[in-house]
Amino acid sequence: MLIAEDLLLLSYDDESGRPTFDGTRIEYSLAGALLIELSLLGKVAVAGPGEDVKRDRLVVRDSSPVGDDVLDHALAELADDEGKKPKNVLGQLRKGTRDRLLRRLADRGLLREESGKVLGIFPTVRWPADDASHEAAVRQRLHDVLVTGLEPDPRTAALASLLLAVDGVHKVVPSDDRRAVKRRAKEISDGAWAADAVKKAVQEVQAAVTAAIVAGSTAAVAGGSS
Repeated sequence: MLIAEDLLLLSYDDESGRPTFDGTRIEYSLAGALLIELSLLGKVAVAGPGEDVKRDRLVVRDSSPVGDDVLDHALAELADDEGKKPKNVLGQLRKGTRDRLLRRLADRGLLREESGKVLGIFPTVRWPADDASHEAAVRQRLHDVLVTGLEPDPRTAALASLLLAVDGVHKVVPSDDRRAVKRRAKEISDGAWAADAVKKAVQEVQAAVTAAIVAGSTAAVAGGSS
């Protein structure tokens, strides 16, 4: 299972099959998850001083296929974008990723695709859980790390950091002390669990989501005043 797949399972309600937070947050977090996974695999990184690629820009260390169609598609996209700022590749990575992963999770029997219509006119698709056992295990690991205080493995740390970046921690890991859970997630995100490239990816997800939300709000205000 990819980090992005775990994140997507956490982003949908098991019974209603609908997302628990908005599409902008989900899609940018998935793009960040792909970038993080490829970073953890040593495929991509953020350039340091003295490299051919400008410092703090995306560099591809190894373009050979991973063997996973979603990761390999992302890696090919990033190979074309080498030298760009990490935040400038997230928009391309997010395109189509959610749909591809939802269908793959359905093919694996973890989700169930249910088509319908709103008001009998507008088509809609829901993705309720068909087998929630894997998701439950992921949620338990997150609870153990964020509430109980256990040390995270890199995958759980990545999930906690991405959820923090899109303000989704409290929706995935409910607690009587939301501030403490969020503080713990920030400690993990700021910690020494991953290389600079991975941390940079998390920061870029947060920046991209914030920018997208601000742009959407500005457009809505402009539309309402016209």
